[in-house]
Amino acid sequence: MHPYRLSEEEYERILAFKRDLHMHPELSGEEHRTTERIRTFLETLPDFRILPLHTETGTGLVAQIRGEEKADRADRDKADRDKSDGKMTEIMLRADIDALPQTEVYESPWKSVRPGVMHACGHDFHTASLLGAALLLQRARTDGTLHRTVDLVFQPAEEGARGALIMIRAGLFDLIHPDLCFGMHNWPSVQSGRIVCHEGALMSGKRNFEIIIHGVSGHGSMPHLGTDAIVCAAAVIQSLQTVVSRNTDPLDSVLLTVNMIQGGSPVNFIVDRVRLLGTVRSLSDQALDHAISRVEAIVNGTAAAYGCRPQIGWTDRIPTVWNSPEMTARARRCAETTDCRVVDAEPSLASEDYACYRSHVPSFFYWVGSTAEGEEPRDLHKPDFHTDDRMLRYAAELYMACAMTE
Repeated sequence: MHPYRLSEEEYERILAFKRDLHMHPELSGEEHRTTERIRTFLETLPDFRILPLHTETGTGLVAQIRGEEKADRADRDKADRDKSDGKMTEIMLRADIDALPQTEVYESPWKSVRPGVMHACGHDFHTASLLGAALLLQRARTDGTLHRTVDLVFQPAEEGARGALIMIRAGLFDLIHPDLCFGMHNWPSVQSGRIVCHEGALMSGKRNFEIIIHGVSGHGSMPHLGTDAIVCAAAVIQSLQTVVSRNTDPLDSVLLTVNMIQGGSPVNFIVDRVRLLGTVRSLSDQALDHAISRVEAIVNGTAAAYGCRPQIGWTDRIPTVWNSPEMTARARRCAETTDCRVVDAEPSLASEDYACYRSHVPSFFYWVGSTAEGEEPRDLHKPDFHTDDRMLRYAAELYMACAMTE
């Protein structure tokens, strides 16, 4: 088991970094300052290399540190032998870096200075924690106790559920070749001092949709000469509720939400176009498949009944965050090296694009408690959200344990 703990000086360094990011949040795909701040931090650690991954957003960063036995990666045969013997030779650790379009109301000296943008999901916490692990990995490399390669992935655009795919499509797994991957999220409903290790589905898969209902415009006094897209859209929204209430096994967790309706005209016009945006989520890949097929059937059938033409578009699918029994056992061993209590928790229908890495490398995802004892939880994506920053120390040490534990 690894012996590394953050010193007080190291903890204060990542705490200052976290608060700087919190004051200067950046939206998905716009994390240019954040990326440069991460780069500057890592450039102070001599054994880290910044790898040349060029994403479409120009944000995000991948860094690598090689242990003594992996300093020369030319001998891929040796690496393959290590893998066949069950020895893990390369570990990927991931943190997300983007903020949300919200105005912060929680008062602190490091409150966001950008109106309408704040770290309401704690990605600044994740980023600073991973940099804390970088400090520990640098120390282990210097001490000669790091015997594998560790990749640090600072991912942009998680809030848009596209950052992981951006990095993958940019060639992430051509650049690094991890055998295992670990990630984490602060979790306000879990008290500080606790780390959640949950086997199976932890967070939902999802797919967002855009539905455009095309009708025929006309004068409001002669509705029979037009086809009202608003009336059709209302029927579509009502009918879609049956995807959960009548088309899904009650023992499966499925959510369908229409969260935007866009359309309208002066009072003397029949509307010929209405746009709906929404999402479908489930902890079961099979239930999500079924829900998606029912959305398409209901929209097409309802639109036809009202004489309208539907247009359905889907975003890239985000898989379920799923922790295998093997990865859960390993992750638990890692968590038990920290000074936190290892617990279980009920899964959530929130989603995480971290799940996209699972199709490329065996992965595990933790929740780290982030609400101080005696304080009411401030939920994710709320304007008064904040984290108990004393947990930065333990989150950093958890990342380190994932990199070091056999």
